[in-house]
Amino acid sequence: MDLGVRWTLHGDGRTPAPGAVVRPDERLSWPRTFGLGAQHVVAMFGASFVAPVLMGLDPNLAIMMSGVATVIFLLATRGRVPSYLGCSLSFVGVAAVIRAQGGTSATVTGACFVVGVALFLAGLAVQRFGARIIHAAMPPIVTGAVVMLIGFNLAPVTASTYWPQDQWTALLTMLVTGAAVVCLRGFWSRIAIFLGLLFGYAVSWAFDRIFGRIHSADASGKVTDHWRLDLSGVGKADWIGLPSFHGPSFQWSAILVALPVVIALVAENAGHVKAVGEMTGDPLDDELGTAISADGAASMLSTAVGGPPNTTYSENIGVMAATRVYSTAAYWAAAGFALLFGLCPKFGAVVAAIPGGVLGGITVILYGMIGLLGAQIWLNARVDLRNPLNLVPAAAGIIIGIGGVTLKFTDNFSLNGIALGTIVVITGYHALRAMAPAHLRQEPLLDSGTSAYDGPGDQPASS
Repeated sequence: MDLGVRWTLHGDGRTPAPGAVVRPDERLSWPRTFGLGAQHVVAMFGASFVAPVLMGLDPNLAIMMSGVATVIFLLATRGRVPSYLGCSLSFVGVAAVIRAQGGTSATVTGACFVVGVALFLAGLAVQRFGARIIHAAMPPIVTGAVVMLIGFNLAPVTASTYWPQDQWTALLTMLVTGAAVVCLRGFWSRIAIFLGLLFGYAVSWAFDRIFGRIHSADASGKVTDHWRLDLSGVGKADWIGLPSFHGPSFQWSAILVALPVVIALVAENAGHVKAVGEMTGDPLDDELGTAISADGAASMLSTAVGGPPNTTYSENIGVMAATRVYSTAAYWAAAGFALLFGLCPKFGAVVAAIPGGVLGGITVILYGMIGLLGAQIWLNARVDLRNPLNLVPAAAGIIIGIGGVTLKFTDNFSLNGIALGTIVVITGYHALRAMAPAHLRQEPLLDSGTSAYDGPGDQPASS
């Protein structure tokens, strides 16, 4: 059975030939391959470590399970789809809502586990019926709106939780991170979030030395005098040890809040598979269902032991594009480095000590970028917002999701925010489409010309 763990040496093993790429089943010399693996880990550091901290989960376990998830993904796709799987930022808003409702870390991971199950089943459906099923159920107007409301729903978290802890550090971190994203080139632009974190650490340390303690809300929300950068936990942490594990717990209210993220994860996986296929010149549409299922299975395993769910990382697509090296051997190396980092509690303590003001500056950009990815989906698909069939359900769902509108059914059950907004977008669009006049419905949902996932002549993948 081909598991995609055999690679042929590309050229002289030193650099890609002019105009050529190192394909997934090729590799450079092992020292260079390990170096590329380390580069991939650094590329995903910023988002992959910020996300579990924002979700209130163990960053050590998050990085360890990202390595495990990457191995599962590479084996499932038989080495055809190079990818690193890290903690998904799409779940940050979900975790914030669940915790605001009194949920614990177990409640958060339980809800995310169910999302993993749904993602796994979605992948099986794509394998059985073909990628057009994605477009039929979730056309770009729906996908874009859901991604947008998930991102913008996080705005109050930044405004009320992180930014007030240290507004000046937050402002400086935001400015430097934004400048890094825009002005840096190549690999450095891919690690802009990581560079912003390093800058924020340095500024917090300097402000503590210059101005002393700050009088503001701390991480618990209590207004007190405290150091901006508290590294006391780092000194107490061991160099080697296992992260903290816990089992999931399941509550319907939390699950309903989390389920809409399935739409964002399907869109992320589809975009990743398409992008890699175009860059390597190897169409990978037949692997889309497998990739989605592998992501779901990896997320199920991670959340079952108390880690966060995972998704493919666009940062690593940037590294591949910059280096022209698509070798899955580099991702195996990256997974190995992630496992080693996960076994170092001292490293996790450094991550957990990220000052609140730094998170304030980072999340202003990060949350906004998540939301605007929804707009990017609309632009890429040329969604016509002058068409009321598109405009009405998207407008209603986004306002409900961002504003936290609540629909109360009983004293113990209600729908609000992300969950209610997503339901309104999906059901509203399909219900209105069924009633709309023919000139508003434009193209049939299952027409291959409207699908971003299947090209002409593609056949549904066999199960």
